[in-house]
Amino acid sequence: MNRRRAIASMHVAALMFGLTGIFGKLTEAGPVAIVLGRAFFAALALLAFARIFSSPILRDMNLTRLMQLSACGLLLGVHWLSFFHAVKIAGVGIATLGFASFPAFVVILEWLMWRESTSRMDLLKVILICVGLVLVTPEFDLGNQTTAGLLWALLSGLCFAGASVGNRYTAGHLHPVQVACWQNLVILTCLLPFTLSAVGQMAPLDWLWIALLGLLCTGLAHGLFVASLQVLRARAASLFFALEPVYGILFAWYLFAEQPTLPMLFGGLLIVSALALVERAPKPA
Repeated sequence: MNRRRAIASMHVAALMFGLTGIFGKLTEAGPVAIVLGRAFFAALALLAFARIFSSPILRDMNLTRLMQLSACGLLLGVHWLSFFHAVKIAGVGIATLGFASFPAFVVILEWLMWRESTSRMDLLKVILICVGLVLVTPEFDLGNQTTAGLLWALLSGLCFAGASVGNRYTAGHLHPVQVACWQNLVILTCLLPFTLSAVGQMAPLDWLWIALLGLLCTGLAHGLFVASLQVLRARAASLFFALEPVYGILFAWYLFAEQPTLPMLFGGLLIVSALALVERAPKPA
């Protein structure tokens, strides 16, 4: 995969991820049941893809890599749980804007783990995101549901940043479909013992929304995201997901009448503006 194809893959993945909050809002089930169903359908899609295109699932796997994938899978699972909880209590727009903070966390984590130098451009991206989040916050009161939802969304962004940085370390050694499949299997294994009763009570329509969530927003989107990390640095790839709030807010506005406020729009604009800086990010060696 070359850089141009990696960037195109990131745009498609961002669109698919933008629909995540919409399907979560449409589903009446709780966050745990949603995450379990999402992981189940995503794993099915990835296993089918691997069989059709002869992609490896077990090749080059060992205990060390299994532990690495498990750690990233757990972070991904917590990211999903906190994100859908934010959607339920604060709405799609706030949840997606809070999650869009994760490029700032990526910059911090890459510096902590690899001591990679932080450029002025990186700092500018972080500042834009932080100012945008301040504007999005309705009031600094934990009793406010919107503020609480934003904090859950920030936790979601932190966990996704950790999974992204971890995937950068493993993606060069394993096939992207292999990475995504194993991480979804880890989530499925961890949640299954706690959600059997909740899954049995889910409405038929919920299964449809969760199936679309797993197949499109996870199987397809996650595979494209992991594949792009073979070419793009995590901090560069992550900035494309500043587009997710745009898609999420527009869809939520149209479907659920979640009209954004002026400060929210301005804050979202600052967060999304970080995307314009991605083309000026240094190319990988």
